[in-house]
Amino acid sequence: MSIVAENLCWGVKHRTIVSDVSLAVAPGETLGLIGPNGSGKSSLLKLLAGLRRPVSGRVMIHGQDISQVPRRTLSQQVAFVQQNAATDTNVSVLDVVRLGRTPHRSALSGWSRDDQAAVMTALERVDMTGRRAQAWQTLSGGERQRVHIARALAQSPKILFLDEPTNHLDIHHQIEILRLVRDLDLTSVVALHDLNLASMFCDRIVVLQEGRVVACGTPETVLTEPLLREVFRVQAGISASPFHSRPHIHFMAG
Repeated sequence: MSIVAENLCWGVKHRTIVSDVSLAVAPGETLGLIGPNGSGKSSLLKLLAGLRRPVSGRVMIHGQDISQVPRRTLSQQVAFVQQNAATDTNVSVLDVVRLGRTPHRSALSGWSRDDQAAVMTALERVDMTGRRAQAWQTLSGGERQRVHIARALAQSPKILFLDEPTNHLDIHHQIEILRLVRDLDLTSVVALHDLNLASMFCDRIVVLQEGRVVACGTPETVLTEPLLREVFRVQAGISASPFHSRPHIHFMAG
């Protein structure tokens, strides 16, 4: 499914956080959102996913204005992985992932084979099958993040929004999760703070600064030394990676 945002604006009180943002995501594409802290990445993700209503502008998914789509229908198409989520309820990993099936089930429907297959496949994809009976409270931050991604996958969405999904993960699972997202037959929009991971796994990158889009394109065209200096205020060199065809950023000390 495609995503089109037109002139999105959103803010709180007298502060504008997302300012006149327009973008398009093609079906099956992985789009990365990068920018300094406070640049509006999380807020833009929530607007695109329909979790917040813009002050002006609109979002269309598969040609439909999402403000006109019933919430249940939208939740069958779109899954959102938050940066941080917590619960005090005494639940197991399996219980959390089973919640992903809620949009597909009515109040009177029983648990189906399709539901079970979706949950077990999602657990396997994030390498948490062996932890399915473990209590949520005993998991590390990285393990919880993988469970949240499994819950989103169990939802069987067509579009996946992820807000810094590699937070708390070790480097092995950072790479595995982003490789999984890239290889899924889904349209994905992912906010990342690690620029090299964005370069490795995103088809295109949108750079935000103070709520505005300042660059959009492939990693090769967006990740330039002048942009890194202007937007992120860092001195960096860029070279071809010996492991993949994307640019690799070397940050300079001092």
